[in-house]
Amino acid sequence: MNARRTDLTPDVDLLAAPGAGPVRLRRPVYRNYLPPCNEACPAGENIQAWLAHAAAGRDREAWETLVRDNPLPAVQGRVCYHPCESACNRAELESAVSIHAVERHLGAVALREGWPLPAAAAPSGRRVLIVGAGPAGLSAGYHLVRLGHAVEIHDLEPLAGGMMRFGIPAYRLPREVLDQELRRLEAFGVKLALGHAIGDLLESKKTGGFDAVFVAIGAHASQHIDIPARDATRLLDALSLLREVSAGERPQLGRRVVIYGGGNTAIDAARTARRLGAVDPLIVYRRDRAHMPAQAFEAREAEEEGVRFKWLSTIREIARDGLTVEQMTLDADGHPQPTGKFERIDADAVVLAVGQQSESGFLSQVPGIELTSGGSVKVAANLMTGCPGIFAGGDLVPGERTVTAAIGHGKRAARHLDAWLRGTVRTARPKSPSVSFSMLHLPLFSDAAPSMEARLPPEARTDGFPEVMSGLSPGQALREAARCLSCGNCYECDICQAACPERVIEKLGTDRGYRIDYERCTGCAVCFESCPCHAIGMADEPE
Repeated sequence: MNARRTDLTPDVDLLAAPGAGPVRLRRPVYRNYLPPCNEACPAGENIQAWLAHAAAGRDREAWETLVRDNPLPAVQGRVCYHPCESACNRAELESAVSIHAVERHLGAVALREGWPLPAAAAPSGRRVLIVGAGPAGLSAGYHLVRLGHAVEIHDLEPLAGGMMRFGIPAYRLPREVLDQELRRLEAFGVKLALGHAIGDLLESKKTGGFDAVFVAIGAHASQHIDIPARDATRLLDALSLLREVSAGERPQLGRRVVIYGGGNTAIDAARTARRLGAVDPLIVYRRDRAHMPAQAFEAREAEEEGVRFKWLSTIREIARDGLTVEQMTLDADGHPQPTGKFERIDADAVVLAVGQQSESGFLSQVPGIELTSGGSVKVAANLMTGCPGIFAGGDLVPGERTVTAAIGHGKRAARHLDAWLRGTVRTARPKSPSVSFSMLHLPLFSDAAPSMEARLPPEARTDGFPEVMSGLSPGQALREAARCLSCGNCYECDICQAACPERVIEKLGTDRGYRIDYERCTGCAVCFESCPCHAIGMADEPE
């Protein structure tokens, strides 16, 4: 496979021709389409391109292609919920390509070999202040440096990483991996000013001589929930628990721990409680498994480790040695409704994981910036707030709250910031159509079973915080990348050339594609029907 561009837009509708005739009505045209994995990636990675390099054994080229969009591949390969794999057409054959595992492998090779990030553009003379050293801020800083701007990231924490450090447990993300990728960003030119809180944003912008600001402070505050608590057992929020453990502390929760919530943070809190000594931590959630927002694989791993779930239940009261829960039922719209049936649950500690919000009050003093009731910031399509030159992104703005989405926000913000600093407006190119499985013309593929990442057995996971997944070997990563079907983009398999009955298709050389002799082409569409990846369409004859 090659690593051709996948963002070219067809200028005609490509439809199959009915066949050849005395007058050719349509002609075959080579086009590049949008692979579904690329389309689904919140970070905007050119997944198919770097998979093609990896499948050819070109790991460094694959990594350099990857980091054009995402500067944290070793982190991302561990913590991303890989929506790209949910979109992967290979799943229609046997299973999706394990894209996150190949990304993790490339990140590991780069750290082991000490590969530096590709060179940045010449200095522009412009300076940008970034508030928040989480995934959005780090991504924005990296992309701004790539574009030639000087960057300074301020964060009130003594260590960078945001929720990657303080919210994601070490069994999913070892801190040394995060620190190595952070050190590489600093070597690239991303300056970190840690333990530095921003009070007056406009004053900080002025005194620091910054030309623009990107605010990406994340959502580190737990949402309030009104539950009566009298002489209560120990009550704490999930984010505080995860933060304390990330700092090396071991909070004493007791053996009976109840976690209230149904998101990924609730799962992380329950698995963490298990590692802190809880015998069988219990997640209480007001809806059922089908409506649980947490990732299904996270819930399965939690169950393997001894976490139990109590579905269709909500906490009504917390008392000294336990809590009262009410059984719920779902209405026709999937919303939980009370039943009036109650039961008592014993608990030594209750952990609340009912949502997060941003501590964005300091922004209310900035003219033009509008905050929502939940603390989010309202932004335009270019991520600029109502105050010129002040941009915002990541968990601070409404939308999906994942590391991957935040990294994508950082890249997007950097590009719009760059345009604003240069006095222009960035306009996105129109996307090519995406290729579905039904559009492919696959030959008889033999089953290619996925390469499975090794996992610690459940009994070995809860003694401390060892990493659960261990990644792919180099050979496994190469084979896994080779499972990519190259949906929508030519990888020079020569099937079209072999199938053409008129022998009018000429190969131009490796990575150069093909040329069709239209003087002799009959428009029979055999090449179109033979192309396994739908890189050929049939276009109307020019008038």
